[in-house]
Amino acid sequence: MSAAAVEPAPSLPDFLTDPNAVLKDSAEWRYGKAPDYSNTRAVWAQTKEKNHEATSLPSLVENLVKNWEIEASFKPELKDWRTVNHSKYTFAINGGPPQSAEHMLKVGTYNAIITEPNEFYSPRTSDFASSHKTFKRMMPTFAWEVQEVYSGPPQVAFRWRHWGDMKNDYVGFNDKGEKVTVPAHGQTISIQGVTVAVVNEKFQVEKLETWFDPLDMFRQIAPKGIGNKEVVGTEEMKNPEAEPIKNEGELVKDLKKEPGNAIASAEGSEDAKKAHEEMSTIQPAECPFLNAE
Repeated sequence: MSAAAVEPAPSLPDFLTDPNAVLKDSAEWRYGKAPDYSNTRAVWAQTKEKNHEATSLPSLVENLVKNWEIEASFKPELKDWRTVNHSKYTFAINGGPPQSAEHMLKVGTYNAIITEPNEFYSPRTSDFASSHKTFKRMMPTFAWEVQEVYSGPPQVAFRWRHWGDMKNDYVGFNDKGEKVTVPAHGQTISIQGVTVAVVNEKFQVEKLETWFDPLDMFRQIAPKGIGNKEVVGTEEMKNPEAEPIKNEGELVKDLKKEPGNAIASAEGSEDAKKAHEEMSTIQPAECPFLNAE
């Protein structure tokens, strides 16, 4: 009696075995060409906490998420995303309502992840381009790793770490529409979270649910907290009939800009308007992922 035929194991898609697989795709790229992740990958290799064996489940999950992030950030057409099931994909943060890929493409990955406005940042006052400029200029490399995987497919639960050095000033707009600036302190910012991903038989993502504390990142960006908000025009914005205070330029000169001490300026000021306009007009040459440091 002949032995029963054994079917060969299905081959794994390249986006599970190579963290840079989708960078090789012939696709429409947001800034005209595929981004350069070489600096980020180097930082990951030098400062990661975990060393997963190739083709181990943690390694496969890590590669899938890295390729998904590239597509979500730099492929403006959903048809070009290979890491997700186009008809079923949804993304949710901290138990919030599921969002579609189209929503993420519209608002940007940062605004899709930081869903609630706070004293440092608001997704309601930043578009796709300005949000990416805010965070990617502050941290030119923002490495990511899987720390532990709790369950295998089709429902994959895992804990992750996201980290980078604050090399440039943080500049963003908060929940009151104020410009918030935090001088760079050069220290590492490291955040952690948990994600549950549902994948199909092709290992494409159908559902992502992530839990993390967005304020943890901002607390590390500005360890001394936000100060001087009233000093630079907040009260004038709240009460326009009140006697005008000193102009913002004079006030900023009076402030001692220490690393980690955030300074806020009124949304209506000329300085804030110019900064927001500049942040919203990102060019390919300005994108940190398109140019090596």
